[in-house]
Amino acid sequence: MQSKEIFKKVRYLEIRTKGLVNNLFGGEYLSAFKGKGMAFSEVRPYYFGDDIRLIDWNVTARSDEPYIKIFEEEREQTLMLCVDISPSGLFGSINQRKKDLATELAALLAFSAIKNNDKVGLLLYTDQIELFIPARKGKKHVLRLIREIFTTKPKGTGTDTRTALDYINRILRRRSIITLISDMQDEGYDKALKVMNKKHDLICLCVDDEMETDLPNMGIVPLLDTETKAYTLVDTSDKNVRKQYKARRLREKNELRERLTKLNVDHAMLYTNNSYIESLINLFQKRHNRY
Repeated sequence: MQSKEIFKKVRYLEIRTKGLVNNLFGGEYLSAFKGKGMAFSEVRPYYFGDDIRLIDWNVTARSDEPYIKIFEEEREQTLMLCVDISPSGLFGSINQRKKDLATELAALLAFSAIKNNDKVGLLLYTDQIELFIPARKGKKHVLRLIREIFTTKPKGTGTDTRTALDYINRILRRRSIITLISDMQDEGYDKALKVMNKKHDLICLCVDDEMETDLPNMGIVPLLDTETKAYTLVDTSDKNVRKQYKARRLREKNELRERLTKLNVDHAMLYTNNSYIESLINLFQKRHNRY
């Protein structure tokens, strides 16, 4: 990919997500991810109706009138974007590939984070760790992260979510916001998810494409597994074949939802051919209402 093309893609995402951050997600992000606690800010005169438990008796004694302590939420946090860039993300049927959706989601969350003075880091993975960038602040840093998602050519050919989560658990000492963005076409990561969710504030954004569930009637077509490179001839004109395929995919999706729910992992299913805005806002508001 040429540098001019990369610049255009990054610039497009910056413009597209900036409006969403300013108008929708900046505040939603703030309310969905609480700070680490409350810190003393200042004192002010007591007004009728204030909580008397907040009276600062030392200042009150010196000034001969009541003053109360004001506390503010300790806002600064770390957002670590954990993005799956395995070959299965290259699938897309209409407007964009799953990887494109994952990149846009990462950009949206990253710009929301720096708007709220949080740090942002990035981990790219396949069946191995492809790239790790420590968390920092600033627009320039976020633009670099987006560029890396676009340009990093994965060495791995499969998906190993467990390895990615174990890596983050080892290197991040302080509690952070971990956003896992993946199509979750993987197994064996339940224990790592459980540990991650206990140690950090974890959300999982599952990217998908409806064409991976509803096969079109196109006769006999070769289907390629982008990770194993194996071809399978499928007769999509056969109603029973399409029905059985759809039933299996729906079962797999339901099992994924049940698994994440059982592990108490906040999650959302997001699709390349539908707007993700409502689903993401619903997830953030659910978190806000719970906390």
